[in-house]
Amino acid sequence: MDLDSVDAAVFGASLRGVGLNLVVPDVLAKCALLETVFEMKAHRASADFAILAYGDQLFQLHSDATYHSNPLLGLLPEAGARGAGIEIRLFDSDPDLAAARGEAAGMHLFQAPSDRPHGLREAYLLCPDGYAWVPSRPL
Repeated sequence: MDLDSVDAAVFGASLRGVGLNLVVPDVLAKCALLETVFEMKAHRASADFAILAYGDQLFQLHSDATYHSNPLLGLLPEAGARGAGIEIRLFDSDPDLAAARGEAAGMHLFQAPSDRPHGLREAYLLCPDGYAWVPSRPL
C-alpha cells in the first residue's frame, strides 16, 4: 500500500490490531518534531491528518478540527497537557540520541536516559502537547 496516496477508506479498512491516534493542535508541527527526534516518516501529512510510520508500525495524527463530531472533543483541554498518563514507548530508538534531539527540538527532558531494572535503557521526553515519548533500547 502506498501510504502517500492511499484512499482514506482503503487505509481505514486495512487497519488491524491496536491503533494509536493522537489528537493534536498542529499536525504538521508534530510531524516535524517526530521526524526530527525519532526518525519517523510522515505520510499524507496535512493540517488535518497524517499517517506516521515508526519502523513497520503505523499510527495517526488528527487535528482538533477533524474531531468536530467526535465524542472525545469535549474532553480535550483548551490549554495545557493532553497526554497525561499515556506513555508512547518507542522500543527501537536510542534514548541518548533521542534525548539530545528532543531537547534541541523543544521537548522537555522529563527523565534523562538511564538503565532501568526491567532491562531497558530509556528516557522520558514530553512534547508540548503533554504526551510522554519513551525511547527505549535493551541493555
